[in-house]
Amino acid sequence: MGRKSRRLMSEPAHSNRALAVLLLVVFINLVGFGVIIPLLPFYARSMDAAPWQVTTMFAAYSLGQFFGEPFWGRLSDRIGRRPVLIVTIIANTLAYLALAFAPNIWVAMLIRLFGGFGSGNISTIQGYMADVTPPEKRAGRMGLLGAAFGAGFVIGPGLVMVMRPGAGALGYQLPLFLAAAMAGTAALGVILFVKESRAPSAPGAPQAHRLEALSQAAAHPVLSRVLLVTLISTAAFAGMEAVFGLYADTRFGWTASQVAACFALIGVIASIGQGVVTGRLARRFGEARVLTAGLSIIAMSLLITPFISKPALAVVAVACTAFGQSLVFPCVGALISRATPPDRQGQMLGLNMAAGSLARIGGPLLAGPLFGLAIGGPYWFGAALMVPAIGFALVIVRRTKVAA
Repeated sequence: MGRKSRRLMSEPAHSNRALAVLLLVVFINLVGFGVIIPLLPFYARSMDAAPWQVTTMFAAYSLGQFFGEPFWGRLSDRIGRRPVLIVTIIANTLAYLALAFAPNIWVAMLIRLFGGFGSGNISTIQGYMADVTPPEKRAGRMGLLGAAFGAGFVIGPGLVMVMRPGAGALGYQLPLFLAAAMAGTAALGVILFVKESRAPSAPGAPQAHRLEALSQAAAHPVLSRVLLVTLISTAAFAGMEAVFGLYADTRFGWTASQVAACFALIGVIASIGQGVVTGRLARRFGEARVLTAGLSIIAMSLLITPFISKPALAVVAVACTAFGQSLVFPCVGALISRATPPDRQGQMLGLNMAAGSLARIGGPLLAGPLFGLAIGGPYWFGAALMVPAIGFALVIVRRTKVAA
């Protein structure tokens, strides 16, 4: 068992091939996800959904992830990352197929709920990255992971632009079939090419319950604040994301293809920010300072967006929001992995993703009614949320400086 454990842990640690394959799998899976995000508001409206039902479609997926991320992250600590990745990506494939045949908005919401739980594997992917990466390089590697996510958001919305979904024989089914095919390809990639990054835990090894793990995180001076930053900042970003299609349609008369083009831009900015910029900035200034800068950029861009009257400037504001988020995501993952023992990485990263999922429930649910009151309501609310998030980040700066 000891020899097998050493082999499992050492091979990926000295092989860039394992990381390259995993990043390619993430990219393929996120292409499918990128097809869905700009499509959902128009897909829901094709079922005569009200604005609050549109945002609830986003929230249902996040509710599933809220329960799925800690479950799958903890399970990956116990049985290994690879089997969890296979199961979750296959579940994602089935959810896309089911959504293509949903008869009404309520069934579609239930499918999104199942899809969110089944595909809650981001913490498992982050755990894999942490398993095979030394601490000083984790922000950069997490940035590469984020770049793979961002690249998927470039290609996915770009495919929506080409397909021009809408009414007709296939309606919105064709993009959903494509998303399912991409997810299925990603699952096949894991089965064929991704090696396990850690040995399974011994059968009798103790595993902290979610409440116990949450208690441990709450008592930690860095983890507790990182989780709060994730909760607050993600709620603001998710609220903006959920209503952006409605905002662009109301203010500029944009179509699904034009919204998809803007989401593709978000993907480009995220890929550059996370793949090229964040790692370098983190090595020079530290993850906590870069996190603070990212949150500040998000706050400013959300604040000014409702005052914009020209489409080109709206695109610039979205790009700024995306760049700020591209600084936040890798630094959060790196800070958690630095503060967590190796055998708890998946579980703590899962708690962080659960916090993000909870935020993606509350953010869209609040954004829908706020948008009904005022077109700028979700954006101003999101900017206000950034104030305490920045405060927590500044505390993390001081805490990590003391620890160093």
